Amino acid sequence: MFKPHRFGPKTVIAAAFAAHGLVAHATTPFVVQDIRIEGLQRVEPGTVFAYLPIKQGDTFSDDKASEAIRALYATGFFNDVKIATEGNVVVVQVQERPAIGTIDFAGIHEFEKDNLIKALRAVGLSQGRYFDKALVDKAEQELKRQYLTRGFYAAEVTTTITPIDRNRVGILFSVAEGPSAKIRQINFIGNKTFSTGTLRDEMQLSTPNWFSWYTKNDLYAKDKLTGDLENLRSFYLNRGFLEFSIESTQVSISPDKKDMYLTITLHEGQPYTISNIRLAGNLLDREAELKKLIKIKPGDRFSAEKLQATTKAIVDKLGEYGYAFATVNAQPNIDQNNHTVDLTLQVDPSRRVYVRRINVVGNTRTRDEVVRREMRQLESSWFDSNRLSLSKDRINRLGYFTDVDVTTVPVEGTPDQVDIDVKVAEKPTGAITLGAGFSSTDKVVLSAGISQDNVFGSGTSLAVNINTAKTYRTLTVTQVDPYFTVDGIKRITDVYYRTYQPLYYSTDSSFKIVTMGGDLKFGIPFSEVDTVYFGAGFEQNQLDVDANTPASYRQYVNDFGRVSNNVPLTVGWSRDARDSALVPSRGYFAQANAEYGTPIGGTQYYKADINAQYYYSFARGFVLGFNFQGGYGNGLSGKPYPIFKNYYAGGIGSVRGYEPSSLGPRDKTTGDPIGGSKLLVGNIELTFPLPGTGYDRTLRVFTFLDAGNVWADASTAATSTGANGLRYGYGVGLAWISPIGPLKLSLGFPLTKHTGDQYQKFQFQIGTAF
Repeated sequence: MFKPHRFGPKTVIAAAFAAHGLVAHATTPFVVQDIRIEGLQRVEPGTVFAYLPIKQGDTFSDDKASEAIRALYATGFFNDVKIATEGNVVVVQVQERPAIGTIDFAGIHEFEKDNLIKALRAVGLSQGRYFDKALVDKAEQELKRQYLTRGFYAAEVTTTITPIDRNRVGILFSVAEGPSAKIRQINFIGNKTFSTGTLRDEMQLSTPNWFSWYTKNDLYAKDKLTGDLENLRSFYLNRGFLEFSIESTQVSISPDKKDMYLTITLHEGQPYTISNIRLAGNLLDREAELKKLIKIKPGDRFSAEKLQATTKAIVDKLGEYGYAFATVNAQPNIDQNNHTVDLTLQVDPSRRVYVRRINVVGNTRTRDEVVRREMRQLESSWFDSNRLSLSKDRINRLGYFTDVDVTTVPVEGTPDQVDIDVKVAEKPTGAITLGAGFSSTDKVVLSAGISQDNVFGSGTSLAVNINTAKTYRTLTVTQVDPYFTVDGIKRITDVYYRTYQPLYYSTDSSFKIVTMGGDLKFGIPFSEVDTVYFGAGFEQNQLDVDANTPASYRQYVNDFGRVSNNVPLTVGWSRDARDSALVPSRGYFAQANAEYGTPIGGTQYYKADINAQYYYSFARGFVLGFNFQGGYGNGLSGKPYPIFKNYYAGGIGSVRGYEPSSLGPRDKTTGDPIGGSKLLVGNIELTFPLPGTGYDRTLRVFTFLDAGNVWADASTAATSTGANGLRYGYGVGLAWISPIGPLKLSLGFPLTKHTGDQYQKFQFQIGTAF
């Protein structure tokens, strides 16, 4: 415990003057018998002694006093330091700086608080540190700089320092954000080959338009401008302008700080063509194979993008043969007189290596084997970049991790070996969902579910789902084991209860189809993208009909009874080579399924379904998509095709512009659609970005042409009617991956009209868990 002591003025003043080299009253040196510290509140005495250059037994002098004061000031812990003496005792008197107890903000809307705290920490201001007015001023300027990067040039920051308990202060940054500056003009100087409009289309920043409320691209941001300048460089380099450069960028703001004007001065130069391209270096006797990977040829306009694709393709190909550290350097020889470029691709495969060990880290919940079984690169085998890339894709597709990073690490002291480090970051894989959706078909749809995609880290999934759509209600329990066997055979188990009440009879509660059952399927992978499925199931179907029910349904009940059993066998195949299941832009998907109703049940039939999709990206953001669906069913052993297996068409998802499920055969008496045993649907859809939104894939416009219909089998043809030709629909629509779920709107019109057809121009569907 430190005891206060009263000292004479001359003793203290002498020490203080000595610290600045102005000695008014010199201290006679003496041997220090003790050191006492006074004024501490938060700083520990041991911390002071650690910085103090005077120790017990040292000789005290004016120089020592000066050195001690400078050392303690340098710690940043104290506002004031004085040294006095009492006999042979040195007394250190300090006044601590307050610590920063809280940092808060008022008036911020543009930034998240955590992001600003992180920015202030980068300049040295954070909770718990000692208060420093200079540092607070620096933090205030950093906040203003953050707002400037977002175009808030009128933003004002006021700092309030409030003392709080335990020698601490609270810092409050009050921000008056003001209006953000909007871009009113984007001008180019020096562009002769490409128009200003063409160059603006390459930029993310834009002037205000109809969709600025969504994209906010009319708000100036320095990082956006930097990215746009890089886009312009890439645009010119990909079109052969090797001499292109951006001479200057001028950003001006109106006096009221509300409007901004961008002027970009550039030098285009002349476009260059390829005069020759050759491979050099160590080609491993694979010159012919590597030449096939070259994306550009003599006579072509130079393209940095194609050159980069060429070097990457060669590096990847060498990686497939074990050369993990191969490099390809493009060496251009430019002829400025003829505007041509001679390219030499210098190939260095480096050394061939094999994989010593694969290390999986970060999987705190998922079992090691779940990750390792997705690896196509094996230990103790030659390094293969193609297999390694495929392994990463497969681990990503598991859906258990937020991030997957695969790195190649040389083994120290062994030049022909590498280790593969697979670093993963776990994410929650269980979900309890309560959801609601709305569609033009079913009105309000409620859903609930509980699922776990990675039960106990084993890789198996279990889900229970409920859907309350008015026409189609389900309760389903599904369990999937993706590695039922070590060879990767998948097992899928389903148990379900469904009620189906066709839309046209939803007001007649006496007519419905109730199905309950279950099935067991196995999926056998035949390649990385191909899977063959086979399985069996049991289901019981109950048809409730009355005098107003269409004749085909009443006839089915007469033939098979109100309750019938079905024991189907299924076989199928699927191939998924799309780049994305949600917003595909390239690749294809194909699926074929066959179902056979065995004699074990009361019904005998077969049905076959096929679905094929193809996506082609022919311009930046423009995607042409094709979809085909076909289905065919028939009864066996003289029995009719089960009506509860009928196909339906019409509406969003099949032929837009028509009422949902309205196409095909109709009951002769009631005129109601009854579906059919044959289905044919085709769709062509051109998707492109919404004008003014750049290349945002979450908000897209599409135009479409649909065709399709449903046809009856012989057993129902006598009691049904309807035109048998294809129905065509065309129109436009909007697809948006909105914050509340995928939204699809379509405005469709029938291309051909027939008596009895039911039309519906506007259709939409939206729904997700919330």
